[in-house]
Amino acid sequence: MTPLDDPALVRVLAADGTLAPTPEAERYLPLIEALSDTDLETFYRDMVSIRAFDVQATNLQRQGQLALWPPSFGQEAAQVGSARAARAQDHIFPSYREHVVTRIRGVDPLDIIRLMRGLTHGGWDPSDPKNGNTHIYTLVLGAQTLHATGLGMGLVFDGKCGTGDPERDEAVIVYYGDGASSQGDVHEAMVFAASFQTPEVFFLQNNQWAISVPVATQSRTPLYQRAAGYGIPSVQVDGNDVLASYAVSKLALDEARAGGGPRAIEAMTYRRGAHTTSDDPTKYRTSAEEEAWAGRDPIARMRAYLEARGASPQFFDDADAEGRALADDVRVRTNELGTIPRVHMFESVYSEVHALVQEEQRWLDDYEASMEGGAQ
Repeated sequence: MTPLDDPALVRVLAADGTLAPTPEAERYLPLIEALSDTDLETFYRDMVSIRAFDVQATNLQRQGQLALWPPSFGQEAAQVGSARAARAQDHIFPSYREHVVTRIRGVDPLDIIRLMRGLTHGGWDPSDPKNGNTHIYTLVLGAQTLHATGLGMGLVFDGKCGTGDPERDEAVIVYYGDGASSQGDVHEAMVFAASFQTPEVFFLQNNQWAISVPVATQSRTPLYQRAAGYGIPSVQVDGNDVLASYAVSKLALDEARAGGGPRAIEAMTYRRGAHTTSDDPTKYRTSAEEEAWAGRDPIARMRAYLEARGASPQFFDDADAEGRALADDVRVRTNELGTIPRVHMFESVYSEVHALVQEEQRWLDDYEASMEGGAQ
């Protein structure tokens, strides 16, 4: 049985873009039927734009502009569907690959670039309203699940969920991967989430590879069943189907927000690029596997669906143009970023002037002044 043959899988769109709901998808169809043409087109635009951005960022890293880049190529549908399902008052905890999630919530993509360039430790201010309650990227695997559960417990204690007012009640969604699902932090987070019935959705993007370790090595059972072991209702969805990802996420968030406790989603997707730009996936997976998953591409799938609904060629041209414009804008602004002034590493150690730090700064100033060209 392949990862997409599980009878419990929720899928609405087949790989060729035709409407072919699985039995488990039937309960979600009213949510999809309620979507407008504008909603559907927005999903497509989101995916196209972020892929263009992702390719540009990868190129920028290859050109020496970034220290590292974690591509999201191939995982667009899982992220777009879930992010579009969240309400404005909800809290978002990404890992480090949720580029389109952050953009949908209002984060400037250049803030991710700044983080991966080494110009900032955080990237953006989660408390700034323009960032849509989006917390910063977490490079420590699984740690964000503990952060999310802690905030979810706070929402329970403060009476900010389960009041019956969907316009006021809040929920949390936290993203992590199949590799992180084996981390103790994730399991501890689920224990406390279940114990305190947090309004939380654990969104696992199973992209089939934890760097070079396949899922089959990590778990002998589907990963969504792990959460069920903690008493958390769980579902597996085709993560390359943006409609299914949206519907499953919306219902889970609505139930959590209403006081139903935590929910878990395993989105079956595929990392078509490298784990990061320091990785070479040809060392551990076959071209046949990559070609098979390329045939399930989320953007091609949604395009075929929209074309069948009568979307015009101009719409697709416009979407491509938007993606190119985003990529060009990011390239230009990245090249203008520069670097951190050397003095920053001394001024950022203590909140007040410190004699030892001042002495170290003078030593470095003198040392560099003694070299040809002087201090930089």
